[in-house]
Amino acid sequence: MSKTAFITGITGQDGSYLAELLLSKGYRVFGLVSNKYNIGFDNLAAVKDKVELLQGDLLDQKSLAKALQTAKPDEIYNLAGLTFVPASWDDPSLVFAINAWGVSHLLMLIRNLMPQSKFYQATSAKIFGRPVVSPQTEETPLNPVDPYSVSKAAAHYLVRGFREHFKLFAVSGILYNHESERRGEEFVTRKITLAAAKIKKGLAKELSLGDLSARQDWGYAPDYVEAMWLMLQAQTAADYIIATGQLHSVEEVCQIAFEHLGLNFKDYVKVDKSLFRPSEAKEPVGDAGKAKNELNWQPKTSFRQMIIKMVEHDLQLIKS
Repeated sequence: MSKTAFITGITGQDGSYLAELLLSKGYRVFGLVSNKYNIGFDNLAAVKDKVELLQGDLLDQKSLAKALQTAKPDEIYNLAGLTFVPASWDDPSLVFAINAWGVSHLLMLIRNLMPQSKFYQATSAKIFGRPVVSPQTEETPLNPVDPYSVSKAAAHYLVRGFREHFKLFAVSGILYNHESERRGEEFVTRKITLAAAKIKKGLAKELSLGDLSARQDWGYAPDYVEAMWLMLQAQTAADYIIATGQLHSVEEVCQIAFEHLGLNFKDYVKVDKSLFRPSEAKEPVGDAGKAKNELNWQPKTSFRQMIIKMVEHDLQLIKS
């Protein structure tokens, strides 16, 4: 018999790729959408006639209960949340409510209504804050430093608590930065690839960025959603870091994106010191050894391939 999945945040980058993956595996896929945040539906264009969308809100427990009881899912993936770190200072209460309180709503409903359902929580590597060790593992102490990472750390501990106390199959995927053609334009990788495409087409003249030497562990989103699915196929519930284990700089993103279009990024990229962010004590790079050994997960798409895919997508976006 085919399985049923329930995805919050289904219209986002990860949610839409996960929906496509699960549909390819024969799942019946339900997605939670809210009238409050009517964004991202273009991401579902390829599967809009195959997914079943239900109205609900993470902050409205009654609507969540109704949606879950309609879907009766075998697997629940919570990918909803407010994710742009700098903006989390604008309304910390809302960020915490959605990213942490919303998780508690889901966990309580699973415990009370469908304790046999498996639960995946999207945890961010930002929970390590400014880590004192590198690379980070599942045992690295958490050190959140902003409202976003605090909310994600709280959700991470909630998942662990419900797993240990109520014996739910509940896991957290500690995902490092993962990008794609569906990444929001406010994120630096997409900001660069879109600007490069616009400059190539004569629609822009320059791009202002912060610290070009800043480095991140960047992977490709479709590879990472496969890891989410693998976590819920495991015999035992556990938390996993999902990362490439490789660091790349903002300058490297610029170099690949502009060179692919026959341009020299140094002619167009301007450094704006007002865009600099506090640097980490140790660079954020993940050790995904546990996921590789226990889940047989490996990233398939290289950093260069990912940036080129994004540039090509943005070229086509501008043309259309």
